[in-house]
Amino acid sequence: MAVRLRLMRTGKKKQPSYRIVAADARSPRDGRFIEIVGTYNPRTEPSEIRVDSAKAVGWLRNGAQPSERVKKLLEVSGAWADFESGKTKEELEAAAEAAKAAEVAAAGADA
Repeated sequence: MAVRLRLMRTGKKKQPSYRIVAADARSPRDGRFIEIVGTYNPRTEPSEIRVDSAKAVGWLRNGAQPSERVKKLLEVSGAWADFESGKTKEELEAAAEAAKAAEVAAAGADA
């Protein structure tokens, strides 16, 4: 089974938002998928990109091929650099937890 990381369109008519999903290459664009890796909202200014780096890198290491647009989104989010650096899944998860803790601390300091 060939797995691809690609965009799945969601949202209302004329108001698209996308999920970044791991899906079988043969399944339809908005059809069956294996796992949600992130989201992309092009309508906000600036565009909102949320990617679970550990999941994305895990799929890439297992041979999943990203579409052109998803590869660009992964580069912007930093997940592609994590994939090329060769970090382990545990290191990526620890970095994600540290970033989340820093975000919570910053939100607490603003209040």
